[in-house]
Amino acid sequence: MDDLLVNIPENPVPANTIAGMLDVGEGLRLRYARTAPLEGSTKGTIVILPGRNEFIEKYFETIADFTRRGYGTAILDWRGQGGSTRLLKNPDRGYVEDFRDYADDLDVFFQDVVLPDCRGPYHIVAHSMGALIALRAAHGLVNRVRRMVLCAPLLGIYASPATTRWVRRFAVTLHALGLGRLYMPGRRRSQKAPPFSDNALSTDEKRFERNRATVLDSPGLSINGPTIAWTRAMFKAIEEVEEPAFMAQIHIPTLFLAAGYERVVSTRAIERYVRRLRSASMLTIDGGRHELLQEKDFYREQALAAISAFFDGDGSQHF
Repeated sequence: MDDLLVNIPENPVPANTIAGMLDVGEGLRLRYARTAPLEGSTKGTIVILPGRNEFIEKYFETIADFTRRGYGTAILDWRGQGGSTRLLKNPDRGYVEDFRDYADDLDVFFQDVVLPDCRGPYHIVAHSMGALIALRAAHGLVNRVRRMVLCAPLLGIYASPATTRWVRRFAVTLHALGLGRLYMPGRRRSQKAPPFSDNALSTDEKRFERNRATVLDSPGLSINGPTIAWTRAMFKAIEEVEEPAFMAQIHIPTLFLAAGYERVVSTRAIERYVRRLRSASMLTIDGGRHELLQEKDFYREQALAAISAFFDGDGSQHF
């Protein structure tokens, strides 16, 4: 255990976990944690890349699952969220100017923590925004990472094509006017720990309330809605990873997991991307919501089984 991590009865820190702070320059520090498997590292290390407004503690249960399967894990809080340095005076605003900054942080994380302190081979499990970052960084990961699983990747928002185009143009225009640090209109969300009812993330009330209890105990881990700059950067990153020349250079075998009852990201965008990516396969968890690793056992166990089969096999599985 480590005093850098929030440890509450509902969500204890996994055994064999060490946490630290990583300097990435410009006065920014990223919180991270690495966990050794219960009986020695025999299968390598899974690098967990959280989504927007997520934090290390949210993945304690998943970390414990992976360590029982013989994997070590390494996880970080992205700049501007969780226990990492905030980028604005208002710590609640979700902000970044370019997703390249996240990719650069991931590179430093590998150089300074994963490669020297964690046993290979290395795999990635990434969720939503973290999955988009993994794709954005994929060219630099090809000699480091054997396989990736991208859960509900952020390759488009849950909206009609016309609405998506309007939101993108709106964010670009407001950013050009110097308003990038303001909340995206309608996205502030003053409640950091909203109730379970009508949430779009999970059908599992117990896991939802466990994560909510962590935020209520330590509100500083959570942020509110995205800023205009973050929204613009998101669309820019999606455009970058969709470029044919960019996709042609992604050679890491990748399994995309989609949620059958998705109301946050665009499942159609994921399907289109997988069809165009030679190294990709896809599995849809019917009935699951956006946070597949925070879902009911029925859906979550399907996701975990797919991850294990993909990492334990030869990388050629098709789902």
